[in-house]
Amino acid sequence: MIRAARSEDVPSILRLVRDLAEYERAAHEAKATEEDLRRDLFGPEPKVFAHVAEHEGEVVGFALWFLNYSTWLGRHGIYLEDLYVSPETRGHGFGKALLSELARIADERGYGRVEWSVLDWNAPAIGFYESIGARPQDGWTVYRVTGDTLPRLAKG
Repeated sequence: MIRAARSEDVPSILRLVRDLAEYERAAHEAKATEEDLRRDLFGPEPKVFAHVAEHEGEVVGFALWFLNYSTWLGRHGIYLEDLYVSPETRGHGFGKALLSELARIADERGYGRVEWSVLDWNAPAIGFYESIGARPQDGWTVYRVTGDTLPRLAKG
């Protein structure tokens, strides 16, 4: 079952976020807390959203997303920040169902796209994404300002 996340799902989502960070060899970078997720997903004006995959009463996967905007399309889109399904429940269609739900939301609301990033070495994820018709965007490199660089840049 795929459904919008509820506040009581936060501990499960955070557990899955940490599992994902460990899988991506970056557990030390996963600093989010339950309070952070609860505030940002369920506060008065949420700007980030989540859907969960539930199996036998347990949250086994999640998709966390937010809106972006394409000036070329003149439309919003969905940026999928994280998609993760627990290893023991992979192969049962939960990942595809989560992506299908995001595609349904985008289509229903007139958004122009659903997009995300994937690590170059993550062959299983790349194969899965390509199997559902997603294509890499060649010629683009992701840049990021974070950590100590962010306040330095903010000061001009």
